[in-house]
Amino acid sequence: MTKTMNNAQARSGLVLAARVLMAVIFLVAGVRKLLTYGATLGYFAKLGIPLADVVLPLTIALEVGGGLLLIAGWRVRWVASALALFTLATAFAAHAFWAADAAQFAGQLNNFLKNVAMVGGFLVLIAYVSTVERGAGSRG
Repeated sequence: MTKTMNNAQARSGLVLAARVLMAVIFLVAGVRKLLTYGATLGYFAKLGIPLADVVLPLTIALEVGGGLLLIAGWRVRWVASALALFTLATAFAAHAFWAADAAQFAGQLNNFLKNVAMVGGFLVLIAYVSTVERGAGSRG
């Protein structure tokens, strides 16, 4: 029984660490957008994001709120799903390496691939949490 509890505690700790590590990028990005609101609004407009003045506060709310909720462990499947979709959309909207000039190509490719990898991490988190919840008989 003790070994099983230790394994469960270790898995729980690793999942918490994964949630915190994945949330950090969203918390930092959201706070930075808030602190540089005007410049970020201009960047969104440059990217061609429609209704940038509406999208920016929603983005900040999703990044900061989603990051905090992910750390707290509240509705992890839903929060991770929302952040995964947002991250994938961001990869295509903000890191279009295929359209970047030679000086920006490598950086945009790296950021695009980072976003894709983060989506993969969210999928693993969603699958793990779903499996644990099924086993525990709880709803999430």
